[in-house]
Amino acid sequence: MRHLRVPNREVEAVLGHIRAREWGAVGMRVFSSKDGFSRLIPLGPNAPEEFPESLAMFPLEVHEGVPVDKIETDWLALLVNEIDQETIDSLGESLPSNHEFIGDMMIVRLDDNAAPYADAIARAKLATHPHVRLILNDEGVQGEFRIRQLQPIGARLGGSVLAGPTLEFAPPEILSTTVAVKESGRVIRCDPTKAYFSTKLQTERLETLALAKQLREELGRPLRIADPFCGVGPAIAPLLVEPNLVGDLLAADLNPDAVGLLFENLSKWERQKYPSEPIPLSRVYENRLVGVADASLLDENEDIVGKWDVIIVNLPHRTIELLPNIISLLDRTSPSLIRGRVIVEESEIESANTQIQSILPPIQSGKPTPKLHIKRDYSASLRLCSFEAWIASS
Repeated sequence: MRHLRVPNREVEAVLGHIRAREWGAVGMRVFSSKDGFSRLIPLGPNAPEEFPESLAMFPLEVHEGVPVDKIETDWLALLVNEIDQETIDSLGESLPSNHEFIGDMMIVRLDDNAAPYADAIARAKLATHPHVRLILNDEGVQGEFRIRQLQPIGARLGGSVLAGPTLEFAPPEILSTTVAVKESGRVIRCDPTKAYFSTKLQTERLETLALAKQLREELGRPLRIADPFCGVGPAIAPLLVEPNLVGDLLAADLNPDAVGLLFENLSKWERQKYPSEPIPLSRVYENRLVGVADASLLDENEDIVGKWDVIIVNLPHRTIELLPNIISLLDRTSPSLIRGRVIVEESEIESANTQIQSILPPIQSGKPTPKLHIKRDYSASLRLCSFEAWIASS
């Protein structure tokens, strides 16, 4: 079995990445190397042959796997103790086959058929994932900021599992949805009930980092980076880790709750004081323009237009609509980069490519024509895609 050899001080962060992508070997545990300075993380069949840059630095070693002691890893095997097998068989695909980890929380999506068995599902899931504190049902997104409606269905209190009626006795701190996620060398404070956050986009964020480093090499200087849909700052985090990559930074979001968490994160990442409460977009420091702002109106601000080398467009439902406004923020006196995400019907990807290409300014010579790359399914017919556009100087 393949294992990643990771220094002890970095194990927790690497494990967070592997768990988020579901690349770990089910039923196998992490164990210490012979010299005691590293730990070996077992990789499952879902793990890729080539890892993103954040993991590629760690050597791969082949060892016999070490089973997890006394922990049943098949939650359906434990569900039999809660629900009879005939009911389980009748539920079939209604049972949640996927889940997402955010910190020490697990998020599942129960359909109407499975919802009556939420407490049993929660107990079985928690029993097979001892690192999980809280399990929540994703009831979809609501409102202008598309915030996920997450309902607790189970929690761990010491050695006990609370679900169903006993969940009423869980203390507030156990039910808290504010968590710290380790990613790319940073701890990101987030709350998915207040601001959008997904661990599944970490690879996407690392790709953005790689593209930004290419542009820095071409320009020969730190970059002026704008993220007008920044949320709590996950796309910014890996960029700030890279030495001498970020010069000026614009980080804005329309959601005040997201900006509040962003300020908390930036204070820790940059070790300097940011406002304790959300404020309108302001130049908090000479090279830091941060706060609450409507991205569709930024092109009306003369202090912002034409000033940025990289723009991250992470509002996939409206990216194409807002692209004309966003383009005016680019500094066209030198090559620049737009990195975006789009949600689109798979059958309409080619027409979306044509639309994006018609909106964009001329592309830099020698760079590929911008087009959407499918990253994952968003629904039965919708696909979450990304693109990058290398814009030529005018």
